[in-house]
Amino acid sequence: MNLDFSQIVPYIPFMIEGIWVTLQFVIVSILVGFILGTVFALFKIGKIKPLKWVADAYTSIFRGTPLILQLMIIYFGLPQLFGYDISPFLSAVLAFGLNSAAYVSEIIRAGIEAVDIGQTEASMALGVSYRKRMIDIILPQALKNILPALMNEFITLTKESAIVSTIGYLDLMRRAQVVGADLFRNFEAYLFVGLLYYLMVMTLTIIGKRLERRLKRSD
Repeated sequence: MNLDFSQIVPYIPFMIEGIWVTLQFVIVSILVGFILGTVFALFKIGKIKPLKWVADAYTSIFRGTPLILQLMIIYFGLPQLFGYDISPFLSAVLAFGLNSAAYVSEIIRAGIEAVDIGQTEASMALGVSYRKRMIDIILPQALKNILPALMNEFITLTKESAIVSTIGYLDLMRRAQVVGADLFRNFEAYLFVGLLYYLMVMTLTIIGKRLERRLKRSD
């Protein structure tokens, strides 16, 4: 087999640096997705129908179209419409954050609706406001139930982050492409970066399991 991993050794620091570059936009995207997803989840379970329609339409659009298409529209389409060049980093954050929000909103909505209705009725009988009821009673209980699903969404987001290489963002995947093109040895570069992605995902999985155990102990 024509394999020589020694040739990629000088490029290893360059590829490892891509971990932080990738995590930068993934972490910001996760925060954007979680915040927006929480807002849309509250819209969906609320009594204001126009807001519910907006949240449902948003979820339908972003879940019904490919993520890479959304990324292309933001990176290539928005500059055409507004005459303003958008950076690869901001494009990645917007595409991944907005897409994740659609899925997170459904996860949180299901978690909130799974909380015993008696909790809501009791808090209403005590005169607890809607805002305080959600923040102090409903959402903390829902979070315990949906944590595995949220971690799975974040892990999926991390793996799918590789598609930002299509817009020239110098993430892990793009760095593997650069190394492969420079050395004409793609297999070694892609295999090494694949190992880095695997380690990132396994780290997230371990963190998620520890959070689950901690929340269970706090019951």
